[in-house]
Amino acid sequence: MDVTQIILDDHAEQRRLFAAISEIDPSETDALAAVWGRLKDLLDTHAEAEERFFYPDLLKTGTGAADADDAEDETRDAIGDHNDIRDTGEKVQNYEVGSPDWFSAVADCEVANSDHMGEEERQCLVDFRQRNSLEVRHKLGVQFLEFQSNHLTGVAVKNKDVDDYVEEPVQTVKQS
Repeated sequence: MDVTQIILDDHAEQRRLFAAISEIDPSETDALAAVWGRLKDLLDTHAEAEERFFYPDLLKTGTGAADADDAEDETRDAIGDHNDIRDTGEKVQNYEVGSPDWFSAVADCEVANSDHMGEEERQCLVDFRQRNSLEVRHKLGVQFLEFQSNHLTGVAVKNKDVDDYVEEPVQTVKQS
């Protein structure tokens, strides 16, 4: 088990669910609501798990990968992205399922999420794999998966202050 592989697996599931929504007829509102509910819970729980178990260690060990200056840059960007994903996900809830506005809001969430996943896969996950042992990645993977399994129906949605998080990530997640 490797926390970076769990994150990549979640990313694949997120992409699959966004694609599924785009293929469901707008009149099938029960199906759309069910798939969106599952996706929304996954997005929120995934972000929270990363903030609790992945990014604190990246801040300690990372040095930056690809087009990131350092681990702090990677983390600042990721936490800001998580806030954007949470915000766009919450906006979806304001519209009637299956309406054009609802699909537009889902698309906004998908764009925010896709941009984030691309950066995370190119920067953070590479940086983490290069600087952490399989033992560390396994330990964090177990914690990450336990958290997700205990929160299958989602987590409280609360944005993080990026500066506070980078300064003291453990304290920041305890407050959420």
